[in-house]
Amino acid sequence: MTEREAADSPVVEMYRKHSGPGLLVPSQYGGAAAGPLEATRVQRGLASVSPSLGVATVMHHFTVAMLFSLAQTAERLTATQFALLSSVAGDRLLLASGWAEGRTDQNILAPAVVAEPVEDGYRVNGSKKPCSLSLSMDVLTASVNLTDSDGWSGLALLLIRADSPGIDVAPFWTTPILAASQSHEVRLTDVHVPRSMVIRSTLEDQQSLDDLQRAGFTWFELLTSAAYVGAASSLVDTVLSRKRGSDSDRGALAVRMEAAVDLVEGAARALEDGVTDDEAVAKVLVARYASQDLLSSTVAQAVEMLGGIAFIRSPEVAYLASAVHALAFHPPSRASVAAQLADYFAGNPLHLS
Repeated sequence: MTEREAADSPVVEMYRKHSGPGLLVPSQYGGAAAGPLEATRVQRGLASVSPSLGVATVMHHFTVAMLFSLAQTAERLTATQFALLSSVAGDRLLLASGWAEGRTDQNILAPAVVAEPVEDGYRVNGSKKPCSLSLSMDVLTASVNLTDSDGWSGLALLLIRADSPGIDVAPFWTTPILAASQSHEVRLTDVHVPRSMVIRSTLEDQQSLDDLQRAGFTWFELLTSAAYVGAASSLVDTVLSRKRGSDSDRGALAVRMEAAVDLVEGAARALEDGVTDDEAVAKVLVARYASQDLLSSTVAQAVEMLGGIAFIRSPEVAYLASAVHALAFHPPSRASVAAQLADYFAGNPLHLS
């Protein structure tokens, strides 16, 4: 695991070599066409042996799922965008997701990066950090604030070739935890983006999740939760295989671990059964926060049961414990959606940022 999780780890390119980028791509475009349940199990399995790979590939997969979801909606993707998307599986393209900007308590739907209209497209300046897969990406998908020449203003998503002039990657992720996810800063300096590679959000209320964000948001929360459940399962598996602690303690540990798995898989099954819109968002957020709480207590107990000698002599114990804790840092923060979730369960519309 020490080699798999290092900054120079080969795991991302191994994943590419074995056609991982096509996991959620529909079969008619050469992909594996995994559904929500299958995808959560794949991410859980990946993260159990490489948490970095599990977390990094979530960023690719939720972007692919979002874009193919939009492709099913009339006039949401241009021919150029669709051609790029259609080549993801066959060419094994990796898409980096540029939403975060390194701002504490950032509203992910209000990016600071700005796209200015120019004669034949847009000029983009700013930075995205941390941006997973930054060293391996073929395409950067970046959220921006956009004001168009026709007066439209709002959130947009840009599809930018990684080899475009003006893009460079700077070191940002300095902790060894999840270092193989390649989560560095992607800087954009006067990057030109053709109009054909811009996806604008709808003209609906910009404070709500419209079709541009909702598909990606549900996949992101679902797959992220699955990845961290997978990382935690490695610790639990070690406790069980070494028969640490009493039978009752191991049983209690396994129950909590299985409960976290069932939470995530329950949300995945709900998506497969066709829940949409606010209900889908609520389902995945409940799974995410409930599993996050379960993982916290499960990991703490697993580390205690493995004992001090295991902690001292095996760097994997401390590594996995730290890696699992990072789930709490992914957006949205619990505080930012608590009132909205309460409103939803009281029967009111759900608006998330």
